[in-house]
Amino acid sequence: MMLMPPFELHHPSTVDEAVELAATIMAKGEAFDWVAGGTDVLPNYKWRINPKPHVISLAGIEEAHVLSSEELGCMVPLSSLTAENDVHPLLVQAASKVASSLIRKSATVGGNLCLDTRCFWYNQSEDWRRSIDWCHKADCGTGADCRVIPNQNTLCVATYQGDLAPNFMVLDASVVLIGPDGERTMPLAEFYELDGMKKNVLKTGEFLLKVMLPKEAAQRKGCYQKLRVRDSWDFPEAGIAASWVPGDASTLMVASTALESIPRLHAQQVGDHLEAGELDPVVLAKDVQKSVKPVNNTALPPRYRRSMVKTLTKRALLGILE
Repeated sequence: MMLMPPFELHHPSTVDEAVELAATIMAKGEAFDWVAGGTDVLPNYKWRINPKPHVISLAGIEEAHVLSSEELGCMVPLSSLTAENDVHPLLVQAASKVASSLIRKSATVGGNLCLDTRCFWYNQSEDWRRSIDWCHKADCGTGADCRVIPNQNTLCVATYQGDLAPNFMVLDASVVLIGPDGERTMPLAEFYELDGMKKNVLKTGEFLLKVMLPKEAAQRKGCYQKLRVRDSWDFPEAGIAASWVPGDASTLMVASTALESIPRLHAQQVGDHLEAGELDPVVLAKDVQKSVKPVNNTALPPRYRRSMVKTLTKRALLGILE
């Protein structure tokens, strides 16, 4: 049985209190993690994967629980993403494919969007990582090189394997970020940063409060296709989301996940394809496939995952064209 490392858990009840608490801890020169449902952070702590001396829970913040067709707070459990709660059908479909029904009761929207990147060399016990001389992302002060791309320690290629991000992206979602420097809103497609260690643009002390969807999102029809080892439980090995306003090819959006250190919106591939002529799911699927470069750090070989991108994209496009 793995024991949790010691840390101090904080329970702010308002956004202002959470931000003030974060600023106080930072002023002392100490590190901390935000935690929502804890289904990713806490298992990593048990594995001694970059634990911090402080953890700030977002569970007590009322604004973090908002749930409507246009706003989804970071603390909303995935099990609440249902048609009965007026959630977009694409998000309902994507959420139903995450892990298991039990985990979905704890896992949250914010936690899934801010999911830590994963890698064979990183997601292991402390003893295992010590035995192979650490890795770039969890080097424990040793300055270790990346184990996936040897002889370099400037870029981490750990893979982002969240399900919700590409689906929110093709619905043109934005995220609200709050920290000691104030509040800012940005498109979700701009939230992620191509580095397996940095992961996203959150500044120290900031957290993702909620996701916002435009009213036009309700008009969109979407489809999410996921490749995984087992039909339940597993993280995606590749995932493709697509949506459009039926009949209007100019509104088409396609995004991928689990193929790089970030989920990616394939706006250039879609734009170039539509400029060349009418929408052809087979041709566009090949274009998307050419744009991704998975690496060898998940359960399935990168060559197979890349080959499946064409199939997943074609299925997603045909799903919205039906």
